[in-house]
Amino acid sequence: MNPSPRIGIIGIGAMGLAMARNLHGKGHALCVRDIDPRAVAAAAALGIEACDSPAAMAARCDVLVVVVVDAAQINDVLFGADGVVHAGAATLTEPRAAPLAVLLCSTIAAHDTEHFHARLATHAIDLIDAPISGGPVRAADGSMSMMLAGDAALLTRLDPLLRDLASKRFVIGAKVGDAARTKLVNNLLAGINLVAAAEAMALGARLGLDRQVLFDVINASSGASWMGQDRMARALVNDFEPRARAVILTKDVGLALQMADAAGIATPLGDAALSVFKATLAAGLGEQDDAAVIKAIWPGF
Repeated sequence: MNPSPRIGIIGIGAMGLAMARNLHGKGHALCVRDIDPRAVAAAAALGIEACDSPAAMAARCDVLVVVVVDAAQINDVLFGADGVVHAGAATLTEPRAAPLAVLLCSTIAAHDTEHFHARLATHAIDLIDAPISGGPVRAADGSMSMMLAGDAALLTRLDPLLRDLASKRFVIGAKVGDAARTKLVNNLLAGINLVAAAEAMALGARLGLDRQVLFDVINASSGASWMGQDRMARALVNDFEPRARAVILTKDVGLALQMADAAGIATPLGDAALSVFKATLAAGLGEQDDAAVIKAIWPGF
């Protein structure tokens, strides 16, 4: 493969667009794809070209970075009517020195990742299990985290790209699916930490404590967490514009609890957190930032 592979990003929501901005700024040959014309327009404003379909993108790229919402969307992107697998050798704009590689960055169940890996292999397409974490700001400056599982030689071949995408890269191992498992374990804790921080802040505000002083005390003390600090900073200024939509973390925590149930692990804190996330969605806040869980705990915040 060319040392500077042609890259396509499928799914340019908050994280995907931030990743595109990062790679574009570093001079990578890049195109994007999204079903939302507003997302495509945002990429165009940065000077990034769009492709008409996943198949068209696969015909011109060496690496595809998939950052869509869930397994159903991934299935459509990869195997749908105009999916990646329909870009046969005759459609390639340039010959490849190595098979097409897919970086699967979405947060999904491990068994879905394993399924996609096996199915893509029948089309001679490689896959790296590569979920991401850190939010759009870190994605945009390349400082986000990436969990990686897959063939060691493939990881080595794509290492320059992976380094540009994420300064914190954790090779979980060769078993595809283990990075997905790791991400869900992380997001279970993230969801618990967020709900706990929101509960504490709501209590302090209800007691009449100065919210900013309370926030500063917690962040300098034993109650601190990254999720609490990041999300409650937004809640303090009534900023619930979605960087990470509440509906997404609800989905992730639900997947983590399904995984825990299958493993025979009790999750009382996770169950409680999920109930708060479901209440957030029931209150019509699912498309707001997941900091909005505080409004589900106490609407008066």
